Amino acid sequence: MTGVRLRARLALAVGAAEVRLRLRFPRLMWALTPSRFESDEPFAELVRIESDPAYRALFFAELDAALIDRDVERNAMVDAVEAAAGRLRAVVGPAHGGRAQ
Repeated sequence: MTGVRLRARLALAVGAAEVRLRLRFPRLMWALTPSRFESDEPFAELVRIESDPAYRALFFAELDAALIDRDVERNAMVDAVEAAAGRLRAVVGPAHGGRAQ
């Protein structure tokens, strides 16, 4: 046999053995399968925030803007709820014993 044919047969045999092992011992094969490591991106960004003053200033400026936007949205929602409550109080007034007209 040539080297290419031998390698192809060996690859097929190893693949077949892996399939049989996965069917026969699923938990063992799951334990032996390499797992994906969690990303270090959040930690890397934290390191960059702590080490780069310009990036830190940009990050905190964006964070402040996001907090202000959230506060504006929250205040708008509170105003809308208060306006709806006022309209509801006008429909259900004390003159009708708390019932709608």
